[in-house]
Amino acid sequence: MKRYLILMAIPLMTHGVLGAVDGVVMNQTTGKAQPGATVTLYKISKDGPESLESVKSSADGKFTIDKPTTGGPHLLQAAFDGVTYNKMLPPGMPATDLMLNVYTSSTARGAVKVMQHMILLEPSATELSVRESFFYKNDGKTTWNDATRGNLRFEIPAGSRGNVEVNATAPQGMPIRRVPEKTNESGVLKVDFPIKPGETRIDLAYKIDFKSPGKFSSKILEKAESTMMAIPAGVEVKGEGIEARGNEPTTQASIFSIPGDKFTVEMSGSGELDKGTAASAPDDGPEISVSPARVMDRKYYIFALTGAILLLSMLRQLRKKA
Repeated sequence: MKRYLILMAIPLMTHGVLGAVDGVVMNQTTGKAQPGATVTLYKISKDGPESLESVKSSADGKFTIDKPTTGGPHLLQAAFDGVTYNKMLPPGMPATDLMLNVYTSSTARGAVKVMQHMILLEPSATELSVRESFFYKNDGKTTWNDATRGNLRFEIPAGSRGNVEVNATAPQGMPIRRVPEKTNESGVLKVDFPIKPGETRIDLAYKIDFKSPGKFSSKILEKAESTMMAIPAGVEVKGEGIEARGNEPTTQASIFSIPGDKFTVEMSGSGELDKGTAASAPDDGPEISVSPARVMDRKYYIFALTGAILLLSMLRQLRKKA
């Protein structure tokens, strides 16, 4: 009888081992296993992420979570040095011997550059919709995390209406809402969002009072390798500090490059960029933040995708003219 009970217990014990999630947290800055990182397993469902269990990585960087990853996609997250790092676990993917990469944080900018800055202006009869996208690239081995300065600083022109919508996308993540903060400079806001190694995108959206014909002026605080502006078809525009680059083929938007750190344009008419081009854009998986933040609304996601596709088309046009 005792032997029978032992034999019955073996499958149960084996099932528990097979259902565990385990691996090692590696610090890619130091090239060594990272102890003391908080590792959390989330189950992803239509209601959002559900935290299943959290553990600390051991002295040799290893971790084990005794929860099965059955019944849908899961996400593994490591919190280290004030920043979170995610790894998606699709259904059927092995959940053992995993490597979860983290990086040491630094307030120094290091190898971080803003590769592209795109500005979309959509005037109507009573207001001007302004959307800006900043594309960061971090070729280093540290995460730039400067909460005091902010990882993005931008100026809001006079006459702005309501709050500024800010959405940030980490490498291999989904856009999440961030709340911009005031600085000690009038009209200047900052965004605190860690810039991890890889590519990060930060999107802004706001509206200002406008009457056609009208002017829009802006000062660029975050210098990029290339800054471009798009104006919808049907809107006449002229301005100081901009250079015409032709039209984007899909939307027929007028494209301009901005070589300096400030510009002024005068616009007449109204127009809106075609949002239908966003339909085939990819989904890179969710991004979860340890600070209060919610995934951005669908309408802002569509705007962001449209902007990305428009930017790629604009870049192709510029290369052809070069």
